Amino acid sequence: MKDFFKELLEYSSYYNRQLIDVINQDPSQVSEKTTSLMSHMLNAHHIWNYRIAGEKPLFAVWQNQPKEVMLEIELTNFKSSEDILENYALDHIGIYTNSQGQQFERNVRDILFHIINHTTYHRAQIASDFKVIGLTPLLNAYIHYKR
Repeated sequence: MKDFFKELLEYSSYYNRQLIDVINQDPSQVSEKTTSLMSHMLNAHHIWNYRIAGEKPLFAVWQNQPKEVMLEIELTNFKSSEDILENYALDHIGIYTNSQGQQFERNVRDILFHIINHTTYHRAQIASDFKVIGLTPLLNAYIHYKR
């Protein structure tokens, strides 16, 4: 099961890096909505990794990240998630506090699935935004990645 999660994280990181490349190639062609959603995706992944590790995150959920550091954050997030897969059992229960100050318990498996699902959701929003502003959305379906 850990191998499957590693594969899903690799898939997610691959397409996140492609989106970051589009954003950095010509920032004037992408909307503020796209850069805001990309920042949010990176921040949320970071936050969940830190929650699993029992550490205080460095970023806020909707903090805007400079385009120049998005790739570095993505690579760090991916590496942190890989480390989590190596060092924690999937059924390990983590206790965390959400942004409203409420405390919850969740296992690593559910949190990793949430990270992947959350990122996919926002990549779909970016694809819709690309259509609105006249850009061709990235073909980022999992089945295409597997081909």
